Amino acid sequence: MKIGLMLNIGKFCKTYLDYNYTPSSPICQYKTPKRKETTTMSKIGYIRVSTEHQETARQQEIMCDYQVDRIFSEKISGANKDRPQLRAMLDYVREGDTLYIESISRLGRSTKDLLNIIDTLTEKGVTLISHKENIDTDTPAGKFMLTVFAALSQLEREQLKQRQREGIEIAKAQGKYTGRKPIEIDWTRFGQLYGEWKSKSITGRDFMRRMGLSANTFYRRVREYEITHHITEPTSA
Repeated sequence: MKIGLMLNIGKFCKTYLDYNYTPSSPICQYKTPKRKETTTMSKIGYIRVSTEHQETARQQEIMCDYQVDRIFSEKISGANKDRPQLRAMLDYVREGDTLYIESISRLGRSTKDLLNIIDTLTEKGVTLISHKENIDTDTPAGKFMLTVFAALSQLEREQLKQRQREGIEIAKAQGKYTGRKPIEIDWTRFGQLYGEWKSKSITGRDFMRRMGLSANTFYRRVREYEITHHITEPTSA
């Protein structure tokens, strides 16, 4: 038992050589380094517990077993969107890297956040391995799981749009929906710029920029101006 314990301790220390130990903290806190430009693939670990009173020892042991090169660790609720070490990890990983986690729940508690994180990892070409669920996105089964996650992400987006449409319809039926407020126009300045535009002193793009209008809004306002002032000359950019 003592020999096995010593071996585990030695393995643990080897994994954490790049970490700065803080006596007031029960874990070795890792200071996020700037990643050197290299083609070498790295094994990255992410550890999270929800409160300061919870221990990370079990997750650390799992990371030791995987012999990860870097660990990003934090004590913060998974429901919190502002997780500094998660952001640092997502910025650090590169194509070809592998991210190790104890379980999917370590990445996030809400479905939306979890799907966004997995989308980011997929776009960056990072393999995800989850110990508890036995997920490895570099395997056929893992790739299938990514397809499921992508489908869930799309479903959630469509449901959000559907709820928005339903909310608008209900508001319209109750007379509470008026749509977006129209952009206020300084018609005096608009008329001055209209004259410059028609005399080709400025371009249509300059006209839009000075009035702060998009192309669609710009041409709607031009038609409105011309109708009001009985201008029949065809409009061109």
